Amino acid sequence: MDEMPIYEPKDVIAHIYKELAYLNPALRRIAEYIIEHPEECKNITIKELAEACSVAESTVTRFVKEIGFSSYQQLKIAITESLSFKGSTIANNGEYYVYEDISRKDSTDIIIDKVIHRNIDTITNVKNRLNLNEVNRAVIIIEKAKTLIFCCMGSSCIAGEEGVMRFTRSGKKCIFFRDQSLQLMNSSIANEQDVVIGISNSGFSNNVINSLKLAKANGASTICITSSEDTPIVKYSDIALFTPTKATGSKSGVYWESTTSKMAQIMVIDILYACFAAKNFDKTIEFLDNTYNSIKDTRSGEGIK
Repeated sequence: MDEMPIYEPKDVIAHIYKELAYLNPALRRIAEYIIEHPEECKNITIKELAEACSVAESTVTRFVKEIGFSSYQQLKIAITESLSFKGSTIANNGEYYVYEDISRKDSTDIIIDKVIHRNIDTITNVKNRLNLNEVNRAVIIIEKAKTLIFCCMGSSCIAGEEGVMRFTRSGKKCIFFRDQSLQLMNSSIANEQDVVIGISNSGFSNNVINSLKLAKANGASTICITSSEDTPIVKYSDIALFTPTKATGSKSGVYWESTTSKMAQIMVIDILYACFAAKNFDKTIEFLDNTYNSIKDTRSGEGIK
C-alpha cells in the first residue's frame, strides 16, 4: 500500500518550496523545476522530468521519496490538486512597480488591498520556508550562548533591534550597533560563548557576511536569516533560516529591495524568541518582570506589560 504524505496534497508546492534550501544540488534542480513549471509537471513522465533537470531517473525517484511520496504518480496527482487549490500563477507583464506589485495606475483602495495582501502573504509563507529542525537547533545554541551579537544593515536593522528587545527582556545579553565598523569589531572578538546572528534579505551584504566570517573563525556560533540558499552569507552560517521573498517581476520593487522582507525577518526573530522563552518559561517570566520594573518609571501613568 502506498504511504500517505505527511502533509495535505494541496500543499505539495509549498512543501517543496519549504524543503528547497535543504536539498542537495541535483534534488534542488528538480524542486526548482517543479515550482517554476507546475502545470507542465502534472503531465510529464519521470523520464521527461529527469531530462529537463539534467538528472538520472533514479534521482527523480529519490526526490519523490525525499519529499514524502511513495510513487511519482502520487506526486503528479498532488501537484494537480495543489494547482486546483491555489489557481494558476499570473504571468509577469514586465511593468515597473514601486512597492512589490504597486503600479502607477493603482487607486488608493487597490494599493491598500495590495499592501495588506502582500504582507499577509509574506507572513503566511514564513512557515513554508522555515525548517523545524533548523529552528530547534538555533534555539539550542541561543540557549547556551552568553551573548547574542546582531549584525545587519538597512531595513534589516529593524529585525536586529527587535531581536535585542526580545532577548534582552528574556535575560540574554545582546549587542547590536548600527555602525558597520562596530559590528565587524564585535565579531572579531566573539568567541565560543557567543552567537552572532546575521540578517540580510539578499544574502550579499558584505559587512554582514564578513561579520559572520570573523565570528565563525573565532569559534563563535553563527546564524543567518536570509531569503536565498545560494548566497555567500549561508557559507559562513552554522544555521540558516530562510524567509520568503517572491518577486512579482524583474522590474518590481523587489528588484531593488524587498519592502516586505523586514516583516518576515521580524517574524523569524519572534519565533526564535517564543521558542526560547517557552523552553525557559519560569526564568523568562522572572526576567520579564525585572526588565519591566526597570523601565516602568519612564512611562507616564501605569505601565502595561
